[in-house]
Amino acid sequence: MSGGVVSMRVWDGRLAQLPLMKLRKIRWTRTRLSRLRGWGLVVLCLAAVCSALAQDAPPPGDPAPDDTAVTMFPHSLKTPWWVSGQDNIISQWHPSFPAKYSGPNSFRDRAEHATSNVATLFTGYELSHTTEIFMHFEGAAGGGLSDALGVAGFTDLDVVRNPTLGTTPYIARGMLRQIIPLSHEMVEAERNPWYLATEVPVRRIELRFGKMGLNDFFDINDVGTDSHYQFMNWTVDDNGTYDYAADTRGYTVGLLAEYHDRNWAFRFEEALMPKVANGIDLEWNLRRARAENYEFEYHPKLWGSRATALRLLSFVNHANMGVYRDAINNYLAGKTPTPEITNHPFRTTVKYGFGVNLQQELTHSLRGFVRFGWNEGQHESFAYTEVDQTVEVGADYAGEQWKRKFDKVGLVVVSNGIKADHQRYLALGGKGFLLGDGALNYARENIVEGYYNAHVWRGLFAAFDLQHMNNPGYNRDRGPVLVPSLRVHLEF
Repeated sequence: MSGGVVSMRVWDGRLAQLPLMKLRKIRWTRTRLSRLRGWGLVVLCLAAVCSALAQDAPPPGDPAPDDTAVTMFPHSLKTPWWVSGQDNIISQWHPSFPAKYSGPNSFRDRAEHATSNVATLFTGYELSHTTEIFMHFEGAAGGGLSDALGVAGFTDLDVVRNPTLGTTPYIARGMLRQIIPLSHEMVEAERNPWYLATEVPVRRIELRFGKMGLNDFFDINDVGTDSHYQFMNWTVDDNGTYDYAADTRGYTVGLLAEYHDRNWAFRFEEALMPKVANGIDLEWNLRRARAENYEFEYHPKLWGSRATALRLLSFVNHANMGVYRDAINNYLAGKTPTPEITNHPFRTTVKYGFGVNLQQELTHSLRGFVRFGWNEGQHESFAYTEVDQTVEVGADYAGEQWKRKFDKVGLVVVSNGIKADHQRYLALGGKGFLLGDGALNYARENIVEGYYNAHVWRGLFAAFDLQHMNNPGYNRDRGPVLVPSLRVHLEF
C-alpha cells in the first residue's frame, strides 16, 4: 500500500452503530471462505491474463523464464504495455493476554485470528518515450485482528476495516506520468508497475496527476516499506507520524511534481484530504481541505561504493480536524458525556509534521535503516494512525550465505508516542478512530518485529513473521501481546 506497496488504511469506527457491527460479524463469519475463494478466482484470472501475454517468445534482450525468476511470468522490457498482478495473503493470530480493563476500541484480550487478502492487477502503457499512463485494479477481502482497533502500530498493513465497502474490486490508481528532459545524458531505470521507461535523463522534471497513494512516492525505504516481502506493521512500513492524505483504502487524488538530478531529488504533491477522519469520500474543495507534501532525497557517497539514501519529509494538512484540548475542555465543562474529538462545528484547521528516513547498505547482503517522525499532535489523527512521535531502527539480510539469494530475514524495533493532550483525551474516556480503552495508564507503545521471507519458486514467496507489542494503545495496563503471522505472496 506501498515501491511496490499496496496501501490500506482503516475506517473511522465512530461511524459504525452497534447493530451494524453485529451484522458485519455475522456476515463475515458466514462468507469469509466464499470471499477468499472468490479472490482465488481473481488471482487465477490474473494468472491467465499474464500467461496469455507471455505465450509469445520474449523480444531479444528480454528476460526468459527460469527457476531464478521472481515472477510467475516474464515481463517485457521492450513492449509499450505493461500487465502484471499480485496476491498477498496474511494470516495472523494472538493468544490471550493480561488486561486490567477494555474499552470500545481496545485490542481484544482474548485469543483471536484473522486473515487478509489483497489482489491487484497492474496495467500501464507508454504513449511515448516521455508519457505513460497507469491503471491499477485492486480488491481486498478478509479482515484484521480486533477489527484493526486498539493498537497504533497495527499488525497488518493490508487490512481495510470498513465493513460497508465489501469485496468488489475498485480502481486503486489511475494516473498520468510526464517526463520533461533537462539533459541529454541518460541513465538506466528499473521497469515496474509505476515506471515504464527503461532509461531516463539524468536531470529531469517528472509530473504525475491522478489517483495514487502518497506512500508510493514519499517516505520510501528499500528495507522497510513493502508488506508483500518485508515487515507487516503499519508504523514500520510507513512513518507512523506521517498523517498522509488518503481515503480509507489508502489512496488520494493529487498532482505530484519531482525534480531529479544526479544524486538528489525533490518532490512536492498537492493532494485531497478525506471529508472525515479515515472516510472513503475525498473533499474536492481545496479551500476546505487539502494537503501539501514535501520531500528532499539525497544519495551521498558516505561509505565507498555502499549505497546511502537520506530522505527528509514534511507535510501540512488542512482539514476539518478537532483539537484534543478543546474536546477535553468541553467534557470538563459538562458539554459532552465523554471527550468527543468530532464534537465541533465545521472549521479548517492545520496539522503539520516532519520525518527523517535514512537507509544504508552495510555489506553486500546487509542493509540497515532508521526512521524518525514527529507531528504537532494537537489536532486529531485524521488519515493514517494515532502516533505523534516515532523512532525505529531495523535491518534485513539476504540469504546468499546459505545459497538462498532471494530469501530475506529482517528485524526492527519501533517506539511510538503521543502528546500530553492526546494522552489525557484517551485517559478521560475519549475515542480516536483507532484507540479508546476507556482509560489510559500511559506508556510508549514499543514493538519488535522479525520475519523470514522465503522464495519458493518463481513468483511464489512464503514468510513467517513475529511481532511483540508492549503497551498496546499506549496503555501499560494491557499486554504485552505476541502476534505470529504467516504470509503467502504470488507475483505474476
